Amino acid sequence: MDFESANCKHRVSECTDIEQLSVERPLKIGREIDGLENLVSELHRVFSQDHVNIQEVQNMMSGYKSNPKHWRKYAKFDRFRYTRNLVDAGNGAFNIMILCWGPGHASAIHDHADSHCFMKLLSGNLDEVRYDWPKNIEPEVIKRIKKRQSRRCCSESNDINENLAQLNINCDETCPNYRQNNCQENENGDSENGEYDTNSMVEIGRTRLEVDDVCYINDALGLHRMENPSHVDGAVSLHLYCPPFDSCRVFDSRTGKATNVNVTFWSMYGKKIRRVIEANPADSQE
Repeated sequence: MDFESANCKHRVSECTDIEQLSVERPLKIGREIDGLENLVSELHRVFSQDHVNIQEVQNMMSGYKSNPKHWRKYAKFDRFRYTRNLVDAGNGAFNIMILCWGPGHASAIHDHADSHCFMKLLSGNLDEVRYDWPKNIEPEVIKRIKKRQSRRCCSESNDINENLAQLNINCDETCPNYRQNNCQENENGDSENGEYDTNSMVEIGRTRLEVDDVCYINDALGLHRMENPSHVDGAVSLHLYCPPFDSCRVFDSRTGKATNVNVTFWSMYGKKIRRVIEANPADSQE
């Protein structure tokens, strides 16, 4: 696969070859990175360039071996919900944070606001549960994929196009992703009828992550939910988002209904934020 066209500094839908983004694991680790601070420094170096390769970021995340003495000052737990703790703001090109999961804590099903998401497990275990998008919601990245597939279909052969024209057939109708139902959508890609399929949240994969495992997801690969399977031990994970985002959508696991929520930090740079925490659907434990 050619990963050079997948630039982490751009939104997923802006990448030239979105179909090449299914990078589950790095192919190899180039070198080990000693310490979380050194990892952050390396990330700053890489993200100062115009092009940032997905696989390079994954290799860097894998190259760092978890050591509690490196990240303990950022690992701030809460009794009732998982916490998001900012480690570095990445000069606006990315942000990197540590999430702390108490026993049984879980996120809601959520998207990633058209950004790239890398995650490395630092302590404990986490289950990543992936879901297909609800049938009535189509994210921007999927729309772009369909448009590009349609354009490629239409440009494959002038002779085919001429034959189709003689038959009075639109080329889009021959493409595998042509929408036969001609459903009208609003700007968010949601069906205007507002109805939700009660069977819309379909689980498509489940992975148990162990210490130093790295995974990657974007909206083209689906939605996901993270959960701590242990009812005794906590878990700690390192997350990198690029570009950064301050809101995303969470999805009702029974109906697929989407809700926009703000994403906030429990602490920043190792210091607790003094504020009243409002109830947030993204922190629900289902």
